This record gives sequence, structure tokens and C-alpha cells, in this order.
Amino acid sequence: MINNRFVVEVGHISKNHVGEELCGDNVQVVSVDESTRVLVLADGLGSGVKANILSTLTSEMLATMISHNVPIEECVRTIAMTLPVCKVRGVAYSTFSIVKVSDNRSVEIFNYDNPTPFVIRNGKLFPIWYDVSLIEGKKIEKAKFDIRPYDTIVCMSDGVMNAGIGETLNFGWGVDEIKSFVEALYDKSYSSLALSTMVVDQANNLYDHKPGDDTTCAVLRLRERKQVSLMIGPASNKEDDETMLSLFFAKEGVHIVSGGTTSSIVSKYLKKPLEYALDYLDREIPPIAKIEGVDLVTEGVVTINKVLEYAKDVLNGNQQYFNWSFKEDGASRIARYLFEDATDIDFYVGCAINPAHQSEDMHINIKIKMKLIEELASCLEKMGKKIKVSYF
Repeated sequence: MINNRFVVEVGHISKNHVGEELCGDNVQVVSVDESTRVLVLADGLGSGVKANILSTLTSEMLATMISHNVPIEECVRTIAMTLPVCKVRGVAYSTFSIVKVSDNRSVEIFNYDNPTPFVIRNGKLFPIWYDVSLIEGKKIEKAKFDIRPYDTIVCMSDGVMNAGIGETLNFGWGVDEIKSFVEALYDKSYSSLALSTMVVDQANNLYDHKPGDDTTCAVLRLRERKQVSLMIGPASNKEDDETMLSLFFAKEGVHIVSGGTTSSIVSKYLKKPLEYALDYLDREIPPIAKIEGVDLVTEGVVTINKVLEYAKDVLNGNQQYFNWSFKEDGASRIARYLFEDATDIDFYVGCAINPAHQSEDMHINIKIKMKLIEELASCLEKMGKKIKVSYF
């Protein structure tokens, strides 16, 4: 049995049908417990408000039933009985895919009229056998297998498969071509978010940036846990600096220090020099610094504010992925550590008031810093990260 060194990671990205404010696809992710996670992707018929309502109802009903430990077969039966069929097109008003990973070991996939989910293992397509059964007259594909570390399960709405029809391709992208695309770009260092983003970005390119259908890719994989800890600000009581620092460095994994005063305190604590960089890699972001024993040293509030901007964008389509995913400024590097590398994130927030930030002309203060961290932590939780925030 795979132990708790591993965690199920889920990432998903959607593009709306051109001209529509709402997406007709909906993704729900449910964490039943530490090692059991469920992904539901529903695709409402058509696009716009009606499709959005139908897919949201379908995914939320399935997610709710599964979170209450209703057997998946019964969930599928209930939805299959509930969903009407369009009399004109002869298809259901909402299709769905369900992936459930239990105990970080066993995978069950149920698929109804979405493109069939596929699996990448060790960078190659891994064949899985689907049984087909009729539930209330609807064909349900079902597969079950044991998952291995870094197995990657790819689900999609038919907007991905049909990408390019009438624009760049005669018959759409096609599932076989999508499988080859994911195989070619696969690397276990890419997160589920990164893989889903690249698939949807390529589909959007094939649509010539005018998607003819709602386009969603959701990726689920089993990956090793990775701890990232970020410290910002000195403790409100100077005597507590030592406690905060000892707890911070006692954590395994990556250590990020943000803020000029904080960096100076860390430098003294480690008895290592603080080396300032003078080059601006991005005009909007202050330069990074270096301290031996710390993975990344950055400026504080301005940098974290940019990271928060990126985090909000991740949850709203990940439009800026190709900015922060390769740039070397402090905000981009923090974004990669938090969004891509980390599964578990601890924030150590010092609540000391910086006298330099208290003039009427300065808007930077402790409340703003705490609000930034609270918002960032909330965004990261929505990405599926395990978050802990400690105040000193």
C-alpha cells in the first residue's frame, strides 16, 4: 500500500465558448479523507447559462453523494435516472466523468458520453480496460485499476476533442492526437495544473482563440508530497523571533523568506551574509537576494501581492501561466514553488509593525500584509494545497 508520502493532485482549466460569460463545463473536486479524492467533470449540453446550470447541478449532485459515501454505482444510477435526454439531439443534457482514488491505491473511473479518460504511466500511454454497462438505458464506461506514483489520469470535455473544427482542422483534434500530445510533453515535474493548462492552451490555439465549444481538461495524478514554508515579517514581540525561526527551519523542504527586515533577522540567525542583487529581472518586482541555507529570499509585500495576482488568475483560467512558469523574478519563483512544487504549505507571519510603513503617505501596513497572506492561503486551498498559517 502506498503510504502518506504521496497525495492525489488535481488540476483543471476551462475555456468558455466564444462570446459566452459562463462555462458550460463544471469540475468538482471532493476530498473524502487524506488519501481518498474524487474528481467530477460534467459537460452541459450547448453553452452559456443553461449549460452552466445543468453541468453545475450534475457535478455538485455527484460530488455531494460521493462525499457522503454513497457507492459510486448508486450515484451514477441516480444521475442517469435524473438526467433528461434532448428529444432533438437524442443525447443527455449533461455528460460526466468521475474519477475516484481510494487509499492512494485503487482507482475507479465512470464515464458517461464524455471523451474516454486515459492514463499516462512512466510517460507512456497505459492501456486500461473499460467495461460498458447500461444503467437506465444509458451506456456507462467503467474501469478499475491500481494506481502507481505519478500515474496521470486525463479527463476532458468534448470541446477539447473537437478543437479546430472549421478553423485549423477538418475533423477536430481527436482523442488519439491528444494522447500523443500529452505523451510528448509529459514530465513528472509538471503539475496537474500545468498539464491541463497546456492541453487547453493547445486546443485554444487550434480554435484560433475562438473556441466553438466550452473546453475543459482535468488532470489527476498521484505525486510525492513536498513541503514549502514561507516566512514574512518579524514577530510582534522581538523575543519571539527565535521561536519563529527555529520552527521555520525545523520544517523539511523548501524555505522562502520575504521582506527586508525578515531577511536581516534570518541572516543573523543563520550567521550567513545577506547578499543583495542589484539587477531587476522585472521592473514591477524588486530584486531577489541570497542567504546560504535559504532557497529563496525576496522583498515582501510588493512581491507577495504579485504572487496573489497570479494565484487569482490560476483560479480563473490560468491566463498568465506562461509568464510566471519560466521567469526568474521573485514573484514568479514563489509562484512556481507554491503552485507547482508544493503540496503542503506553511506560512510564518510576523506581526511586528514596521515604523517605516506607518506614515500617512504609505499604504503598506500589518493589516495589508495579513490580508495578503489570508487571501493567498485561501487561493492555495482552492488549488488543493494543504495550508497552515501561524502568526507571531
